[in-house]
Amino acid sequence: MRFLIMVFALVIAAALPLHGQDLTALARLDPAASRVSNAGDGIAIDLALDQPVPYRAFLMAGPPRLVMDFSEVDFGPLRPRDIEGAAGVTDLGWGPIRPGWSRLVAVLDRPYRIESAEERVAEGGSAVIGVRLLPATEKEFARAAAEAIAPEARWSLPAAAIVDSPKRRQTGERPLVVVVDPGHGGIDPGAEAGGKVEAAVMQTFARELAEVLRRAGMNVVLTREEDVFVPLETRISIARASGADVFLSLHADALAEGEATGATVYALAEEATDAASARLAERHDRADLLAGIDLTGQDDVLASVMMDLARAETQPRADRLAQALVREIGARGGKMHRHPIQGAAFSVLKSPDIPSLLLEVGFLSSARDRVRLDDPEWRAMMQAAILAALTGWAVADAAEAGLIRQ
Repeated sequence: MRFLIMVFALVIAAALPLHGQDLTALARLDPAASRVSNAGDGIAIDLALDQPVPYRAFLMAGPPRLVMDFSEVDFGPLRPRDIEGAAGVTDLGWGPIRPGWSRLVAVLDRPYRIESAEERVAEGGSAVIGVRLLPATEKEFARAAAEAIAPEARWSLPAAAIVDSPKRRQTGERPLVVVVDPGHGGIDPGAEAGGKVEAAVMQTFARELAEVLRRAGMNVVLTREEDVFVPLETRISIARASGADVFLSLHADALAEGEATGATVYALAEEATDAASARLAERHDRADLLAGIDLTGQDDVLASVMMDLARAETQPRADRLAQALVREIGARGGKMHRHPIQGAAFSVLKSPDIPSLLLEVGFLSSARDRVRLDDPEWRAMMQAAILAALTGWAVADAAEAGLIRQ
């Protein structure tokens, strides 16, 4: 309780007017004056800002992490590697977490406790937020992390979808409901190569695709409309709450291992097609951990059995859509990966009753793909192919549904 009171007091104090400072503009981080470093047997984090901001700091487990939320800090083009690191910090990430709030997450090598947290304001109006961590026992860390799990400290957890009745399979009697999921966003920018950032590239592609599908009469829901972090569980929850007939997650990753170029369609599979597919799935789940989300929850046995039964019908439908996408993209001369359909355990594809696919529109690690992704005519071709695939698949899928109902 002492920990939560301390942080709450800091937030209130930081929100008070200081030196007549106007806090309406975003605070900006000064990377040259900011440090993440070792301090004795602990870790010191000092973030230099051009003005004070309300903030809070708390601990999370699985793995041990320090999470800091700010209202609101513009980190600009800064990347984690641009700040000096500490031996006890194994990973570092930051960015928008929801409208009006930013988040920094430091993944720790062992349990720590927050020894102190304060915001120091200089005469000129600039500020430094300083946090000191000291090693802690497992018991001390667990107690501090448990105290931090309050509703206001867990914004990123998805709200449960409100479903009035079981989802009925589409039969062609109403517009197809398509949830388009531009990958990454906010604290998780995704791949970066050649001056391109995956989250921004996919947001542009998703908006254009949504317009194409809507003009064709489909109902389209985007999982994010701006550059904010959306947890994997929330993306699935959005699809369920929208009554989605199809869930399509869009990505443009980077693979350091070997040559990867061309569009690739991923379906859910317990065993990845290859090592690169497995690494991509792990990287996507890691983004949730780095944003402060716990992925430790496991389904109970009965729920797992029920979901497996649902997927027995859903997965073949997703596989047929994958084949339709490859066929339509190829028919228009689109560049495909040498293995165009692959499988991996992507968490975002695990909705048991919604056909779900992940489409790597291209790879940012490929210079040729970057040129294609930057070309409006090429994007329009890809979007037309996706529309044709969805249209043809929906007709055949509805016909099959009619046979099953009879």
